[in-house]
Amino acid sequence: MGAQGLAIALVLGCGVMVLVLMTGTQRALTETRDAYYERHRFAEVFATATRAPLGLMERIRAIDGVALAEPRVTLDVTLDLEGLPEPATARVLSLPEAGLPILNLPVLRRGRLPDPLRPEEVLISEPFAEANGLQPGDDFGAILNGQWRRLTVAGHVLSPEFVYTLAPGTLMPDDRRFGLIWMNGDAAAAAADLDGAFNEVTLTLARGASEAAVIAALDRLLAPYGGSGAHGRDRQVSHAFLSSELEQLRAMAVILPPIFLAVSAFLVNMVLARLIALERAQIGLLKAIGYPTSVLAAHYLKLALGIGLAGVLIGWAAGGWLGQALTRLYGDYFRFPFLIFVPGGGAFALSGLLGLGAVALGALRPVLAAARLPPAVAMAPPAPPLFRQGWFDRLGRAAGLRQTTMMILRALLRWPGRAALTLAGLAAAVAVLVASFFTFDATDLMVEELFGRANRQDVTLTLTEARNASVVQDAAHLPGVLRAEGSFGLPVRLHHGPRSRVVALRAAAPKVRLARLVDDRGRVVEVPGEGLVVPRSLADLLRISPGDRVTLELLARPRESWEVPVAAVIGQTMGQDVHMAEAALFARLRQVPQVDRIDLAVDPAAMPDLLAQVKQVPAVAGFVLWTTARQQFEETLSRNVRIMTAIYTLLGVLIAVGVVYNAARIRLSERAQELASLRVLGFSRAEVGYVLVGELMLLAVLAIPPGWLCGYGLAALMAQGFSTDVVSLPLVIERRTYALAALIVLASALGSAFAVRRRLDRMDLVAALKARE
Repeated sequence: MGAQGLAIALVLGCGVMVLVLMTGTQRALTETRDAYYERHRFAEVFATATRAPLGLMERIRAIDGVALAEPRVTLDVTLDLEGLPEPATARVLSLPEAGLPILNLPVLRRGRLPDPLRPEEVLISEPFAEANGLQPGDDFGAILNGQWRRLTVAGHVLSPEFVYTLAPGTLMPDDRRFGLIWMNGDAAAAAADLDGAFNEVTLTLARGASEAAVIAALDRLLAPYGGSGAHGRDRQVSHAFLSSELEQLRAMAVILPPIFLAVSAFLVNMVLARLIALERAQIGLLKAIGYPTSVLAAHYLKLALGIGLAGVLIGWAAGGWLGQALTRLYGDYFRFPFLIFVPGGGAFALSGLLGLGAVALGALRPVLAAARLPPAVAMAPPAPPLFRQGWFDRLGRAAGLRQTTMMILRALLRWPGRAALTLAGLAAAVAVLVASFFTFDATDLMVEELFGRANRQDVTLTLTEARNASVVQDAAHLPGVLRAEGSFGLPVRLHHGPRSRVVALRAAAPKVRLARLVDDRGRVVEVPGEGLVVPRSLADLLRISPGDRVTLELLARPRESWEVPVAAVIGQTMGQDVHMAEAALFARLRQVPQVDRIDLAVDPAAMPDLLAQVKQVPAVAGFVLWTTARQQFEETLSRNVRIMTAIYTLLGVLIAVGVVYNAARIRLSERAQELASLRVLGFSRAEVGYVLVGELMLLAVLAIPPGWLCGYGLAALMAQGFSTDVVSLPLVIERRTYALAALIVLASALGSAFAVRRRLDRMDLVAALKARE
């Protein structure tokens, strides 16, 4: 039984491995994040303003519940980097006049702090420095306050505020084209024209303080100075993406392991039931000479627990090793100065208990059946099955089916329970593969939606501030521009009953051709003349339905509150922006249309000239080249898809192999006499092998449709578990995914069945033909 026990142990080990892997990685990232946040005093509340006097900080620090508060100056700048044809962008953050900040403390990784007497010296983020080969002492060009200046790198740093760094308007980190710059306070204030003022403030809270109350008080203080709405960590971009990834790891740990544990229990039940049936006579003899039932039950239970222990140890070893590798892989995306990988005893203990519990549960029914056998009944051979011809045999003869095919079909009909269990195991393998590969289909749809249907522009320019819509015409005259379209957004707090959320309200212009509003089915959404269009993720969070009236509290001038109906709720894969028709929005604002972003369609031949000129435009704070963004997005996905495809395929194959191999071994032991008789009667090895292999392959084919159905349900659970405030995973499964899952399971089943068939070729016909008396 070594091979059978190993097959079961490998299936069980997969379930244990996934649980240890996902739980351990989640724990490692969580502990690393928490330690990093605590040691470097990551802020808990963030707020921005247009221009607030430094004297206001005394009142901010006096807010009930505020432990620490620190002002700073931030601005977005355009950079000219050697070897990069397009303009890069950066977020500049001010440093205190003496030393490092008290909140969001950067970690100095290389070099030194800037000299306060040298305003051109700066610190830059380590990923940006590595991507561009910038070493301490190197310099680069930047537009500061409308003028080109050379900045000198003093050192490299990491910050708890930017574990995951996204440029405005982008979807993934691009360390080559977006960086972070820490500059001496006076130099940053002069560049932003904020001498004696600040435009951002960060806070930490006292123990037991109410975050909502502190945010409300902070908003009241900053409102006269252009405050755009304070928010907690949950809305801070870096923290939100990291939390989203932790939620997905938690979902994987909950959804996948039960499938492998259930299949393991089924396999133990199947193997142990057959073993006990073969050893009925020995069980009866031992009972007759005085062995208690508990000893016999414990004997078989220990066999099951031995298989379970092997599976648990395999899962622990694989889960611990892969957990370290996965944690290091996450370290490439989430930039921590250190990584803490201590899976903890909890994950190992829980997975071990669940694994041993699964095999014990699978062994329970056959063990109890053996314990209940009276000695006299157990020592007697089982009653032979009744064979009689019925409608099925007559139908088979009428159809001209061969006898070997009829033997396969009779076996399935006469032992339907056994066939159903095998079919259920194979359906589980199909379901796991469908649910696993669905994530690739969902990602492909997201790429097509984001880069093909919604964002069809070549370049996006983010402006330093909102400007009159006539600036779009100026952009249209840049080199190579074929079409220019502007858009506008402002921060609002959306209220519905007791619930609220700070989001961006975007103006939807009519007849837009470049940056379009598209739902998760690829349909272009036309925003009605009155009312809001709300993404479903936000609507679910605030419990909004079409026709409801919501309150929009404007967090920018004119700082009013509007009662607005909800015109539609749409599915979107990313983002929580709400949309209103451009004419309706500016009518409510009582001002002429403005833009803060310009999308451009560009002639590829003129792209170098456009890039060179945009570098010289001070009004541009952000730049996105969509071909580069898509290429980077697809390269990252391609690398991850190869790894995950191999892992998911292995998991599905192990289930299929475990089920089919054990079923084939049991069939061979049960029908050895019948199959040997066929050989003696003149049937060829191929014909006899067809009886064994054909039965299993027929079950594999029959398992595909229910496996597809279960896979769809499992994919729906995964889509729900993986969706967060940041990303909503669409539930879409392509035909190729169903086909690939079916082919992998059929190939695995065929390989396992032929491995057992080789035993049939080597079978001792004389020994097999000896009937037990």
